[in-house]
Amino acid sequence: MSLLKNIPFFRNLAIDLKNFFRRADAFSSDRLTTLCISLLCVMGILFIYSAQSYAQGTQWKLQIIWILMGFSLYLLISRLDYSFFLKNAHVIYWIAIILLLLIWTPLGKRAFGGRNWLDFGKFSFQPSDVAKLGTLIMAASILARSEVGNVRDSLTILAKLGIVFFVPFLLIFLQPDLGSDLIFPPMLFAMLFVSNLSLRFFMSVATIFLITLGVLSLDIYQYQQFLDRNNLTAWEDKGGYESHSLLPLKDYQRNRILAFVAPELVDPKGIGVSWNLKQSLISVCSGRFFGKGHNNGTQAKLGYLPQTVAHNDFIFSVIAEEKGFLGGFFVLILYGGILFSNLRTAEMARDRFGRLLAIGVSTVFLVHIFINIGMTIGLVPITGIPLPFVSYGGSFILVCFTLQGIVQSVYRYRHCYR
Repeated sequence: MSLLKNIPFFRNLAIDLKNFFRRADAFSSDRLTTLCISLLCVMGILFIYSAQSYAQGTQWKLQIIWILMGFSLYLLISRLDYSFFLKNAHVIYWIAIILLLLIWTPLGKRAFGGRNWLDFGKFSFQPSDVAKLGTLIMAASILARSEVGNVRDSLTILAKLGIVFFVPFLLIFLQPDLGSDLIFPPMLFAMLFVSNLSLRFFMSVATIFLITLGVLSLDIYQYQQFLDRNNLTAWEDKGGYESHSLLPLKDYQRNRILAFVAPELVDPKGIGVSWNLKQSLISVCSGRFFGKGHNNGTQAKLGYLPQTVAHNDFIFSVIAEEKGFLGGFFVLILYGGILFSNLRTAEMARDRFGRLLAIGVSTVFLVHIFINIGMTIGLVPITGIPLPFVSYGGSFILVCFTLQGIVQSVYRYRHCYR
């Protein structure tokens, strides 16, 4: 025990736990957020059950366990002074990086074309979810410890942030998991925006983004031309085309982009990439205004929405079919309540670290919500982005509760930092 006391992480944890009950009840909690999360979790359980009922799936039972564990974590973290994360940002970040590196050990498990999971027997999880948490905390700590003027003018601070984001971004990209990587850039720029960087910086970033988009468009165009010249379909062996491309993308990733912008070229019969999108659109549109009723949907129950995605990535399609426009709109209202509360907490925060945490968490949730719902209605290409608190998943549910617990801690202890 004396050895542990000499380690800064455990020493800080002991100090924070010592003050746990003394300060935790000093300020009220944000009840609106807790109510919205609770309702979203209930909806998630109900519609995971509905999506899996035709196959007698038990994922809804596991989801209840994950939610109970998540709520316990949420309550614990919300009562822990968020300054704990500032003191231990480096430790949390390196834990996330180590978990990403473990993907390339025998613990790593392949699923859906990527090496994205760590397998511990009966329990497995995605390290990329933990990486979002660790990167957010580390970036917020760097910005919070620097003066506003320094952030605006110092390339050193920007270089540190670039490294902090690039390392997990690269490790996740190599899995490959392009969907999770999409979360990092908006998170970074949202935190930089509230740090009052100059307009010139954001104009430079916008220029780089447009150049990257142009290179990606050229790569996709050349890929499509390659298919035409060799009379190949998107699902046939390309003979090593990936090694000749401009970008380190996998063919299935190009197929997803092509299926979004030109589905008739990639999947003219509608049996490949565009199948899930078509069935999702049928689910959403067939629900109309009031829906078909809980457990009365046909797309998931009859297997048109594949069993592997109906209860996680495409859970919003199930909700829209069975509860209609009203059900989908109610889900958006609940997410709006969470985002409103988070932004209000950011405004009320008395220190930069708390403000950056709340903004970062809000951005992570907003991107998840936009991409997940957008891909079910054809607004964005299909990618594996789950819906917070609703989609089935263990590690993702726990990380969502952790992130929201941190924001609740900022709200609870906001008066302690003046």
